[in-house]
Amino acid sequence: MDRFLAPHTSEAIAHSHLTENWFTWDQDHPAFDETLVAGCASYQAFNRYLSGSDLFIIPRSRSELESVLRRYAYDSIHNVIAISRRPLQRGGYSRVSRDTHRSSIVLLPAPQTCMLAEKSIRDVLNTNDNAEVLLALHTANRRPPPSTSDRNLAATSIRT
Repeated sequence: MDRFLAPHTSEAIAHSHLTENWFTWDQDHPAFDETLVAGCASYQAFNRYLSGSDLFIIPRSRSELESVLRRYAYDSIHNVIAISRRPLQRGGYSRVSRDTHRSSIVLLPAPQTCMLAEKSIRDVLNTNDNAEVLLALHTANRRPPPSTSDRNLAATSIRT
């Protein structure tokens, strides 16, 4: 994880602050802290991708990778909003944003928070060869589909 978001980065610090103060973090701020939440969401998105625990469709391109990371960040943002006792900025969930990749309207938690998390994700992917390293990470673990001859052999060995 340190290769992508080192412990001194704002994302790692935000993640540390939120996880260490999970039940009281929102009481430290007079309003919903979008910067803190976005930093944590970006960190958690990379952490979740690196673990690969719920990655069922492996991204094949940078845009697919960025889409997966954005979805993970949105999940994290939703989770933090759900436990927060602070009101969202004016508009809150009623703000609607157009998802350019799917050409559909998607309800996002807070556009400012999402934009900050997306920028953080893009910055990490644009650094050195991070995008290529992340794409290759789970591709190496993927099993190739069995060849036709392997399937035919398996089918004939089952018959008695």
